Amino acid sequence: MVADRSEAEQAREPTTAPARVVRRRPKDRKMQIMRAAARAFSARGYYPVGVDEIAAEVGISGPALYRHFANKYALLVAAAEEGARGLRDVAAAADDPSLSAEARLDAVLTAVAERNIDIRREAGLYRWERRYLEPDDRVRIRAFYRELEANVAARIAEVRPEASADDVILLAVGALSSLASIAAHRTTLSHGRMLAVQLEMAWAIVRAELPPTPAAAEPDRQPRGLPVTSKREQLLTEAIRIFGRNGYHESGIEEIGAAVGINASSVYRHFDSKADLLAAAFHRTADRLAVAIGEALAESENRADAARRIADQHARLTFATPEIAPVYYAEFSNLPQAEQHRLRAIQRQNILEWANLLDGDPIEARFRVHAAVGQIIDVGRLLRFDSRPEQLARLAALTTAVLLGSGSAQEN
Repeated sequence: MVADRSEAEQAREPTTAPARVVRRRPKDRKMQIMRAAARAFSARGYYPVGVDEIAAEVGISGPALYRHFANKYALLVAAAEEGARGLRDVAAAADDPSLSAEARLDAVLTAVAERNIDIRREAGLYRWERRYLEPDDRVRIRAFYRELEANVAARIAEVRPEASADDVILLAVGALSSLASIAAHRTTLSHGRMLAVQLEMAWAIVRAELPPTPAAAEPDRQPRGLPVTSKREQLLTEAIRIFGRNGYHESGIEEIGAAVGINASSVYRHFDSKADLLAAAFHRTADRLAVAIGEALAESENRADAARRIADQHARLTFATPEIAPVYYAEFSNLPQAEQHRLRAIQRQNILEWANLLDGDPIEARFRVHAAVGQIIDVGRLLRFDSRPEQLARLAALTTAVLLGSGSAQEN
């Protein structure tokens, strides 16, 4: 047996205490949180996303996240502001006055395209963020986008000196929309091919010949034909308007019923729940687009003509109910998972049917179709969804450009 050592002997023996691990907070932690929030909000909307899941993605606890942001709304504001400021800043940094007019514009468009590719999973916020922002935040963040649009518009004016001020702004919004459209879908291409097709579409818009600007007037938003008498159809129409105005979570069945002159219990004779109402509205829109595609195919002389006709019908449907697009992007995640899968399958089929009409690579064709949808939404907002034929013709020039290219001379 080994005798016990004396205290003096133990004191002389060197001690090897375990090294203390010092954890340092990453300098970019706040940016990591903002980008994680932007990805979550872009994918699932505002209300379904929890602060804890954002924290978990970054690898921190909820309380640790609150050291950087007071609440979820502060996260939304920061994510939206960072997205807008980042685009403005990369465009400003790329703008080189020493270059020729075309090279200068190309440098700006390339920088914005690269940025959108880099933040693709985060960039979907721009289509619906404003519906949840307080007025002061909305105005401040919108100012970043205005600066970006002004930069691109100034470069386009140098390339197209004959274009009117209205035309230049329309072309700038259209070009930026085509670059941002990748946030609305997950179709994949290599970075190089994605950048090339995005820039090709943007330049096709820049070079598009626009019909004359119509005389100033209030947008034509008057309904055509006789009103429907079906309570179910009336409920669908009013629900979309109310969801668009208030947001899904702030809209009540009582308010929707009152808009068509019935009480809440009567609404439930037609729809099982508010989510059922939302799903039915999305299904109706998808069905109408499917019908429009069928009609365009039946009436067209060739594939290019069919692609243009589908864009025109899509624009008319959207302009008739402009609330449907922001509601779709912001509120889709409020549907049950099974319903989301069904609707996405219908949407995918409509996109493929449209894309199959275009020549060239089939994957790139889907990018073009999504860009055309983006024109209808983003340029439509600029036009205040004015459905006069002259405004629809100006929009058609842009959707044709992204679908068929600058020459728009695609044949059978």
